[in-house]
Amino acid sequence: MSIELPSDYIAYIEGDGVSEGFTDGEPGYFMLWHPDEIEASNISLNISTYAPGFLGFGSDGGGELLAFDSTGAVFMLPMVGMEPKYAQKIGDSWSEVAQRIRKDAGASS
Repeated sequence: MSIELPSDYIAYIEGDGVSEGFTDGEPGYFMLWHPDEIEASNISLNISTYAPGFLGFGSDGGGELLAFDSTGAVFMLPMVGMEPKYAQKIGDSWSEVAQRIRKDAGASS
C-alpha cells in the first residue's frame, strides 16, 4: 500500500474502538474493515486504479467507501463511479471523525 494507515487510526483500532456503529453527522453509519483485510480489500476493489491517492478502510454500510488520503484526511467515496472527483471530505483526521461516534454505537470491537 502506498498510503499508510494514520497513527490516530491505528491507535483507535488497537484501543477499544468500535468497528461498526453510528456517528453524529457523516458518515452516519460505519463499518471498519479488519486491519488485516485492508490491503486485500483495496486490491479487490481496484482502489489504486479507480481512486488513486486513496486508501479504503471501511464503508458506510451502503454504497460509500471510507478512505484516507495521503494526509490522513477521511473521505466518503462512491463505490460505483469511484473517482477522486466525487470524494467528499468528512474529516481532517480519523480523530475528528471518531469524536462523532455515538457512545451507543458499539456494535462490535
